[in-house]
Amino acid sequence: MRVPWSDGRWTREPASTEQRGDALVVRALEGSDYWRETLYGFVHDDGHALLGAWPADAAIEVSFDSASLSELYDQAGLMLVAGPERWVKAGIELSDGVPQLGAVVTDGRSDWSMAPVPEWAGCIVTIRASRIADAVVLRARADDGPWRTFRVTPFPSDASAGPMVCAPSRDGLEVTFTAWRHVAADTELHADPPVMVR
Repeated sequence: MRVPWSDGRWTREPASTEQRGDALVVRALEGSDYWRETLYGFVHDDGHALLGAWPADAAIEVSFDSASLSELYDQAGLMLVAGPERWVKAGIELSDGVPQLGAVVTDGRSDWSMAPVPEWAGCIVTIRASRIADAVVLRARADDGPWRTFRVTPFPSDASAGPMVCAPSRDGLEVTFTAWRHVAADTELHADPPVMVR
């Protein structure tokens, strides 16, 4: 089920938003990010996440055009929030000149895992989160390619979720989000998600 963009509330208003057909174009503010303490010592809690309800019996998917992610630390994807110090940021981030599929999992302090996906540059990327038992399973795909599982992490069942964009290092990042959906939840870890009826 498609989630209307109007169902979400921004954690911080972006520089601008514009609905174009079914898509939402978001321009991030320079310096926006989410991070807590680890390695750098600072806390950033000023990224842009459009959060809405996350039903207990549903997975959540966010799709976006990755073509505009072109400068260091440009990022877009999915945000899961259970509290100010307990959240997950998952998506594509530009690092070392390459799109990286990764997640920042935060429980008081942040950790960052990533893997290069240069072949995903310019693709429509979908990030998916689904609860299984006491964990959240994060998967991603480029265009209509196969799903890739990239993180399994403990996370509370009571959380909000939605699209996320951050521009830690520059002004002018615009990301086009093409979909925000509640879909059938995963049934097991080592199986593809249920097929979504379009």
